[in-house]
Amino acid sequence: MKSTSEHRIGIIGGSGLYSIEGLTQQKWVQIKTPFGPPSDALLTGELAGRKVVFLPRHGRGHRLLPSELNHRANIWAMRKLGVRWIISVSAVGSLQARFKPCDIVLIDQFVDRTKQSVSHTFFGSGIVAHIAFADPICEELRGILLRSAQAETTRVHSGGTYVNMEGPAFSTRAESIANHKAGFEVIGMTNLGEAKCAREAEIAYATLAMVTDYDCWKVDEAHVTVEMVIANLRRNAEQAKAIVARTLPLIPLEPSWPCHDALRNSIMTDKEVWPTAVKKALAPFLSKYG
Repeated sequence: MKSTSEHRIGIIGGSGLYSIEGLTQQKWVQIKTPFGPPSDALLTGELAGRKVVFLPRHGRGHRLLPSELNHRANIWAMRKLGVRWIISVSAVGSLQARFKPCDIVLIDQFVDRTKQSVSHTFFGSGIVAHIAFADPICEELRGILLRSAQAETTRVHSGGTYVNMEGPAFSTRAESIANHKAGFEVIGMTNLGEAKCAREAEIAYATLAMVTDYDCWKVDEAHVTVEMVIANLRRNAEQAKAIVARTLPLIPLEPSWPCHDALRNSIMTDKEVWPTAVKKALAPFLSKYG
């Protein structure tokens, strides 16, 4: 069924996923945001009967470090274009032996090891909000992605904690061993900021984590290198695209999940004192509340 809704599905492609084949009615759109420029222009079009918006997370040609990503601008631009669901395709390192390179993990938790908390929220400057983030991944979207992944491959794991490190260097062995012993499942450099901003923007967000390596905790394996990451991402890229294409038609046409009302009981500041400039900047998702 082709969507007649203006609501769109966002796809954020990480390392190794810079384009989406099969997208019709393609148009690259430049979006100016109150938070600066997004990673790149955003590609709109239709895929599997749904309106989609694709963003290469690190820019075409992979020009941006993880710590240089402007999550607020990326998510604001997505919401401005009508996105209410985001599928994040991301490279991760494995912290446990059962998660092997080229496996897929549908994560459900995060641990923050960054120093970027101020840039992971739209709020401040006169409007205070505290979103619920106990369950940082949209479970409804995660469930659809999980079923789609299971239809494509047996190498799928349901659930896991993603350690979001700062980068751009990979972990020291001591850090990697500590994360392994803590029982965390995978490690990456990008998804936490996206997930926080998406929740504030009332966008359902879920990660399709593609395992590329064992980080460096596993001393009987070679430690992670860029060459290793890219080689395994290329092996997984077509599978990731197939999973995304299978998922799109299964997403509801209308946004009605709990994530789509995340701000309803989260804003502390009386709307009578909201600064005009901040209210205007956050209008794509704040206007229905004031």
